[in-house]
Amino acid sequence: MTVRRDFQEPARCRPDLLIGREELFATARDQLASGGSVLLHGPAGIGKSTVLRALAEEYGATARTVLRCSATESESHLPFLALADLLGLVLDDVAPRLPAAQRTALESALTGRGESSLQRDGLALRLAVLSALRALAARGPVLVVADDLQWLDPASAELLGFAARRLEGTPVQLLVAVRTEGQESQQYDRHLRSCPPDTVAVRLGPLTRTQVAQLLEHRGHGDLPRSTVREIHRTSGGNPLFALELGRALADSPTPPRPGDPLPVPTSLRALVLSRLDMLSVEARRTLLVASAGARPTLALLHAAGRENAEAECAQAAELGLLATEPEAPAVRFAHPLISAALYAEAPAQERRAAHAALSTAASDPIERARHLALATTGTDPEVAARLAEAAALARDRGAPSVAAQLGLLAARHTPADSLPAPDERRLLAAEDAITAGEVDLARDIAREVLTRATRPAHRVRAWIIVIDTAGHTMAEVDAVFPQALADAGDDPRLLALVHYQLAWRGLIVEGDFTEAREEAAHAAELAARGGDRRTELLALAFQAQTETLMGHPEAPTTIKRALKEPQDPRVAWHHNGAGSARFRWLVMGDQLVEARATVTALLREVRRRGSVESEVHFLRGLAETELRAGHCGRALDLARESLGLARDSGIGETASAMLTSLAEASGGDVDRALALAREAVAHAEEDGDQMYLSRALGALGYAQLVAGDPAGTVRSLRRVRRLELGLGITDPARGRWHGDLAEALVRTGEPAEAQDVIDASREHALRLGRESVLAVLDRAEALVRAAHGDHEAALAQVTSAQARLGKLGYGLEEARAAFALAQLRTRRPEPGVKRTTAYDEATRLFRRCRALPWLRQVEEALAAPEAEPALAVPEALDALASLASMERQVAALVMEGATNREIASRLFVSVKTVEATLTRVYRKLGIRSRVDIVRLAAGRRAR
Repeated sequence: MTVRRDFQEPARCRPDLLIGREELFATARDQLASGGSVLLHGPAGIGKSTVLRALAEEYGATARTVLRCSATESESHLPFLALADLLGLVLDDVAPRLPAAQRTALESALTGRGESSLQRDGLALRLAVLSALRALAARGPVLVVADDLQWLDPASAELLGFAARRLEGTPVQLLVAVRTEGQESQQYDRHLRSCPPDTVAVRLGPLTRTQVAQLLEHRGHGDLPRSTVREIHRTSGGNPLFALELGRALADSPTPPRPGDPLPVPTSLRALVLSRLDMLSVEARRTLLVASAGARPTLALLHAAGRENAEAECAQAAELGLLATEPEAPAVRFAHPLISAALYAEAPAQERRAAHAALSTAASDPIERARHLALATTGTDPEVAARLAEAAALARDRGAPSVAAQLGLLAARHTPADSLPAPDERRLLAAEDAITAGEVDLARDIAREVLTRATRPAHRVRAWIIVIDTAGHTMAEVDAVFPQALADAGDDPRLLALVHYQLAWRGLIVEGDFTEAREEAAHAAELAARGGDRRTELLALAFQAQTETLMGHPEAPTTIKRALKEPQDPRVAWHHNGAGSARFRWLVMGDQLVEARATVTALLREVRRRGSVESEVHFLRGLAETELRAGHCGRALDLARESLGLARDSGIGETASAMLTSLAEASGGDVDRALALAREAVAHAEEDGDQMYLSRALGALGYAQLVAGDPAGTVRSLRRVRRLELGLGITDPARGRWHGDLAEALVRTGEPAEAQDVIDASREHALRLGRESVLAVLDRAEALVRAAHGDHEAALAQVTSAQARLGKLGYGLEEARAAFALAQLRTRRPEPGVKRTTAYDEATRLFRRCRALPWLRQVEEALAAPEAEPALAVPEALDALASLASMERQVAALVMEGATNREIASRLFVSVKTVEATLTRVYRKLGIRSRVDIVRLAAGRRAR
């Protein structure tokens, strides 16, 4: 089919179709924009046609003529069919410009009225296609778009290749796609040789798990549990077509698969991947079924499971492309995970049970033996249930909580109703394992299922706690649960302790009331101690300690000691809400960075060993924060991005991780990315009603705005933080460390009085709590206030002292910022014999050491800025005020009062642009550079 711009406007391409393809799309687009051609290649269903259409839509708008063809396997035997698609609609246009012999040959081939063939009219046809493309190109750029190049009829492929190799120097470009198989396939080479010499080959690979989740959500399958999405990604191998088909099958299924059950594989995919199964012998097919049922099948395992001819049968399957051949490798690996899933789904239930029965004795690992025994057994069986519970405990100890959850559910399924432990108890333990594994949707579903039938108060309260836990920072959504949980707890102190511990979190997250949160935590600790529940007591004490730390409460050190007192519970010691985490927070706020790093590194190592996803996300953030404080911006950025990726994948801690990653991006990465992440965190916190993280997110936004050169934006954001923390009862300035940034931004916007007020209020609390690094940062900000008032020498001395103290404390980035501030102050009043560039040498060195790229760019901008004319001395400038025009004097006077440009415009009934233009004239006449200098003049006037 041929489409001319004159005839048809292509449909808009949906943006979700390019999920996960942004980089390669940009590569292909740049290649086309430079006049080159592009060949897309990859396996079936990987999205080549989607990218091809998007590129053709975007770049086709720049071409005068777009020629299209899309071949199919069933039509590949028809000669010249693709050529007819490409040139059919333009034949009448180009035919008159072709030599007679070429015109006759081409018309005969495209219309079928003659007996043209490559054997008979080879040269004439080849030249005719080349001449036709050149004739079209003479009128404007031509884009040839060909999909599924592998199905082009041989005659058309030969003619297109002949012309393409000879189009150099003409505005004809090819955008083609071809199917290739395998990760390292070079099958596209043959097609690449048939393209213009400047063609770039772009391979489309599998999507990541996060990208598959985004694709499913865009296509209306966003309500699938995350554990199911992970299984879709694994089964599809990241292939978008396969993933969408699996998602559609799940949406159409009346009952979702239970954990451990295979995904329903739709008929379309079964036919696609199992078409070669009929060529296998019956025994070979049974061998492959056993392999598909195994977790890590090997030839030795297949032999142990009774498959005597496994080598020959696997070799036969490999020849058919069902298995991947790996010489000297013991593993039996399917060519694609979907083949295994479809083969298993296709088998009758009886045959699947037989395969699992064979593997239940053949597998060497006790966890695998137990799992296969369960899948081979129907109905309840206390012995099977006990073996599964033991296997779940072993998986838990190995740091595989996801496996433990699945085994626990299988154990509950095989547990008789009157057994001890009861089925619901095993289900609840499985739900708790699922929370540890980050599978919160699975845990929530299990808990709600238990609540539909459980009558024991202990089971019901545990289930309610799981529902609350899985809500995370959206705790407001489960507010109705608390009265029901309290009613089920009755007067049992152990159960009441569980509920009041969650009420402490509610007080912090939903109400934003630190005092209420502290009191609830203390009450929970007391109830837990009375009920003999040491684990809950330790968690409540750790929460109380963290709350007191953030409040600047004097009892915080004592509470931390109580939380660290023996006996300890190992499950609490490494937990992200445990005493170790509370101690880390105390250390990092108290400027003990070396010890804080060692503490959080040990905690991170332990939670990774145990497979606790939420704790891993939390401690990755903690380590990133510590590295950021120390000025290791590159390392901090890597850790923050890792935390954010894991948070997005698990759906746990996304707001907090986006906030921390914003800080890291603004310090050592991309400022635009920092702004986007901070705004995302603010939006999520506001949507969730999370008061605790809203202030942190706004703090990150204010910092990113400062680095981006938007001090007015910083002031807006951090003023909100100040109001929020005042309402929350947070007094420790080491919690968010935004106070110096707000003061600096206020000075930049010409509001030094408010800046001094922020500094004074923050300094009072920092002195009380001994926050040395905060005091040094406040001194750096106060130096800017002094400079704004004309006290230049005192400002230089204060910022020099601040830099030295920050360096001694190990705050590398803050030390570099102090050096930068010092350089700016020195260049404002240049010292005799000191070059302007030399003044910034120390700041440049320190920022480079920190890998603080955004700050280095600020140094470069400062150096590139034109040097201002020498400013008038204060008395001379004051005298010059008299020479200002009336409007200029009014604007200058209002600036001296601290009014913003918008406020001045409102009071003088002029536009903001008029105010800005007037200020520019004022600066020029007074020999000054900024609003800050006007404020300095105001201070000089008062002094006179």
